[in-house]
Amino acid sequence: MDKLRGIVERITYSNKENGYSVLKIRCKGYLKLVTIVGNVSSANIGSVLTVEGKWISDSKFGRQFKVETWTESLPASIYGIEKYLGSGLINGIGPKYAKLIVNTFGEETINIIENEPERLAEVQKLGQKRIKSIKSAWREHRNIKNIMIFLQEHGISTSFGHKIYKEYKQESIEKIKENPYRLADEVNGIGFKTSDIIAMKLGINKESYYRCRAGIFYILNHFADTEGHCYLPIDELVSKSAKMLEIEDCKIVMTISHLLQQKELLNEDEDEDKIYLPPFFFSEIGVSKKIFEILSRKIDCKICVDDDINKLRENNINYDDIQLTAIKLAIESKFSVITGGPGTGKTTITKAIIDIFKNNDKKVLLCAPTGRGAKKMSETCEIPAKTIHRLLEGKSKQGFSKNENNLLNGDVLIIDEASMIDLVLMYNLLKAVPNEMTVILIGDVDQLPSIGAGNVLRDIINSKVIPVVRLTQVYRQAQNSRIIMNAHKINKGEMPELLSKGLIDFYFIESNSTENTVELISKLCSKRIPKYYKVNPIRDIQIITPIRRGEIGTENLNQVLQSVLNNNTKMLKSSGSEYRISDKVMQIKNNYEKDVFNGDIGFVSDINTDENKLTVNFDEKYVDYNILELEELVLSYAITIHKSQGGEFPIVLMPVSMSHKIMLQRNLLYTGITRAKRLVILIGDKNAIRYAVDNHSSTERYTLLSQRLRDRMISLNRLLSKPR
Repeated sequence: MDKLRGIVERITYSNKENGYSVLKIRCKGYLKLVTIVGNVSSANIGSVLTVEGKWISDSKFGRQFKVETWTESLPASIYGIEKYLGSGLINGIGPKYAKLIVNTFGEETINIIENEPERLAEVQKLGQKRIKSIKSAWREHRNIKNIMIFLQEHGISTSFGHKIYKEYKQESIEKIKENPYRLADEVNGIGFKTSDIIAMKLGINKESYYRCRAGIFYILNHFADTEGHCYLPIDELVSKSAKMLEIEDCKIVMTISHLLQQKELLNEDEDEDKIYLPPFFFSEIGVSKKIFEILSRKIDCKICVDDDINKLRENNINYDDIQLTAIKLAIESKFSVITGGPGTGKTTITKAIIDIFKNNDKKVLLCAPTGRGAKKMSETCEIPAKTIHRLLEGKSKQGFSKNENNLLNGDVLIIDEASMIDLVLMYNLLKAVPNEMTVILIGDVDQLPSIGAGNVLRDIINSKVIPVVRLTQVYRQAQNSRIIMNAHKINKGEMPELLSKGLIDFYFIESNSTENTVELISKLCSKRIPKYYKVNPIRDIQIITPIRRGEIGTENLNQVLQSVLNNNTKMLKSSGSEYRISDKVMQIKNNYEKDVFNGDIGFVSDINTDENKLTVNFDEKYVDYNILELEELVLSYAITIHKSQGGEFPIVLMPVSMSHKIMLQRNLLYTGITRAKRLVILIGDKNAIRYAVDNHSSTERYTLLSQRLRDRMISLNRLLSKPR
């Protein structure tokens, strides 16, 4: 193998999931920076790398050095030390303070920070608060490095070192050796597959109980996350687990039996073949039970709906029969559902329901699953709405402050975008609802179901035991919108009208390749749409696409659009990603401390390169991120259709191609189109649109909520029919 030694100058790319990175290093004897590629994600700018591997020639990127093994050492030169400290590695030291420290101590800098940190007080402009922060960060960095070395020695990606240390601190290595599969249970972002690689490297037996247990949990969680299943039939669970683990079925059966005995897995009874993870089992039972507890309470007979509707009519608002039915149903039922597509009057009905309750001195609470949904609800209903997480006062470790022991305060709860709510979130919400409260679910059941497990809105409707009104009539003002009319065509299995000119709000532009589609999107966003519609291309145009990877996936489109729409030079780099002032970004995990949640979209408002921090403006709420927290953010010029749910954007561009055939479904196309308020443009292949319209066979989810609701109704009817 060939060998190189050099200082890391730049991290061009770093994949947080698998550790693959592209680095530029400065090597003695080479005029230009050398590109190295491989699993070197934990290397830091300024550090000295010794790498072994071989030279390769990439057709697109040219000559590169492919790393097989590597070691990292602290820099010895003043240049390397300054680069190392200024990389953002140590919280409290950016390029500015790195220069001040190195100018003071020279080549002794690392030794002084390590062994005589009190001498940092000799550095001008370095206050005690910052010195304290540097001491703490260096100590943590040293411990993380020990974990990195341990992982590296066992041929394991070091990209997980920070996460492992955050969970276990100084006990990290001991915990990993004891049972590496605990990482999958306890460390956020580390799943079974990573734990399994570590375990195999440590010599754990392939048929060990810990491995079987972890594999079974992985399969159940994987199919909950990817296909929305609340349980798996035992035969399916056994076969999938045995195949993945490459062991005999009998080992899996024995492990499942033990886990059922220990209540780590649950089923209905000993003969029941449906195997649940406890959160889904208790949530499914809990939701059905809570709905009936609410339904069993008496309705407030003091509200005279007809009189209140007549008062609303005095404001020149007229309601047709289906709207009147929906309004009365919501007022006169303890738990009800109103569903319908765009333009069918859901907002009009919701406002009427709110007005009637308010006129009768009832306190109304409004919520939606996403920040965008809550904001839209606040604007249209003219009273404050919150996300479900904020309504329940979510806390990171403690869960939700609002629960069965600390109930919500109100008379009526209206939940919008209910199709997005997964089973566990619905259970947590209903636990906090007083039984006396009236609950109204509003949503479009034909949209994509929740990302998480369950199909709550559809199951409630299909149970036929909850009062439901389905709105189907598209009202006159909405009939002028081709967005709305085409959405309903798609929902019926009909091709939309694909026009390419005229004063309309729905266009189709044909593209014969994904490369051409990317070029069209770039030109439309940077020139044609802003010029014609007088809009801000970053704030008013949203690209939505079915996929993350590939030429028309979010990852590539975000890089392309950032380069053409945002020429700000003030930026912060982290793990190969680049964030600039004015960038549109999305939070991709719930952060209760910062009060921002998965799916929230904001704009980078400030960057402090001295401290390696940036600030994001989320609807006038300014949130700070240090460089290690940037993994919670992604660029969001382009987002997936799943991530767009609950939102409404002035202008939507959507690529449609047979290259992502596996994702093309009717409800996905329908959901994407209905995100647009003013204009939608589909770009791509007519055949892909036809395929999506015809493909109505979305995967059925394993869920028993509908059956549980029916069973409770049968039990209730039997109880009521018994002679007293």
